[in-house]
Amino acid sequence: MKALTWHGKRDVRVDTHPDPVIQDPTDTIIRVTSTGLCGSDLHLYEVFGPFLTEGDILGHEPMGVVEEVGAEVTSLKVGDRVVVPFNISCGDCYMCGQGLHSQCETTQVREQGMGASLFGYTKLYGGVPGGQAEFLRVPFADRLPVKVPEGPADTRFLFLSDVLPTAWQGVEYADVQPGGTLAVIGLGPIGEMCARVAQHRGVEKVIGIDLVDERLARAAERGVTTLDLREHGADLADAVRELTDGRGADSVIDAVGLEAHGAPVASLAQRAVGLLPDAAAEKIMRTAGIDRLSALRLAIDIVRRGGTISLVGVYGGMSDPLPMLTLFDKQIQLRMGQANVHRWVPDILPLLTDDDPLGVDTFATHTLPLTDAPEAYSMFQRKENGAIKVVFTP
Repeated sequence: MKALTWHGKRDVRVDTHPDPVIQDPTDTIIRVTSTGLCGSDLHLYEVFGPFLTEGDILGHEPMGVVEEVGAEVTSLKVGDRVVVPFNISCGDCYMCGQGLHSQCETTQVREQGMGASLFGYTKLYGGVPGGQAEFLRVPFADRLPVKVPEGPADTRFLFLSDVLPTAWQGVEYADVQPGGTLAVIGLGPIGEMCARVAQHRGVEKVIGIDLVDERLARAAERGVTTLDLREHGADLADAVRELTDGRGADSVIDAVGLEAHGAPVASLAQRAVGLLPDAAAEKIMRTAGIDRLSALRLAIDIVRRGGTISLVGVYGGMSDPLPMLTLFDKQIQLRMGQANVHRWVPDILPLLTDDDPLGVDTFATHTLPLTDAPEAYSMFQRKENGAIKVVFTP
């Protein structure tokens, strides 16, 4: 099969790999019909190289058609159409029972000290082959894949793999009360969907912050009050307070994460680590790695006292210097973590109707063949050609 493969920093290629096979009687094999390019994939493209091995298959947002089922699978049959959540959860353990599928005890990567395994996301999360490929082996076939109806285009359901549940959880964790205001930092695919979900759930004022023209325009078209970071610069917090009776936003979602703009020292440190041999770089990242914290620091600045910050952008530092005095003094509540996909499926699936209240049918800005993936990664990282959400068709 053809699959997108990691070969080094900013070096991904479409290679030929053996087709996956049934390994356990509870497995299924799907033929991938659509698979997304996530902002988190760019961290593999740039920062997390020490935790990857040349030849690793990337991608964690797939959907497709069941091609084969294991002997013990009872709920799926060949030809069924499914979406595959990005985190690999058994559905039966204590953590899954608590709705914490991203902490699944069956698939926790204990040797790395990490939570549930993820498709296509480094040895930290199990080194499981990803979904930017023609075929994918999916474990726990009776519990993990989400069966969806035949008929509508893939785009109706594809984002149930990651974008929709991540945004839904981000808004849930933000806990905006009736009449409250929500600021979203970063209007990439996750941030913009957070804004859409918040509006759908009745948040009266959503403020979107970014520095890319196309992202700002797209959010504004749906009624988001947008602030251009380039225009306001160091005065952006004042601009948010002007929109919120001088207090700041009741809740803030940081949808940017570890590779934020405006953190030159941390950016230089990340690049320096990337020049080291993998073994040395991995050791440093495990013990002294730092993130670019400009987005998180902005969130701390613009949230009101007693407010809530919800982190959906990926962070990976182990020695990040946080302003604990400010966090404590402002009495800020902080919630974060990988999305627990299955926790939110019952809330989201009824919205994927012909009415399309979240605009999923037109959410992707680029749909490309998998063979164009290397160029698409570069385009998406550089924020060129209006690339906000890219989908591949293997």
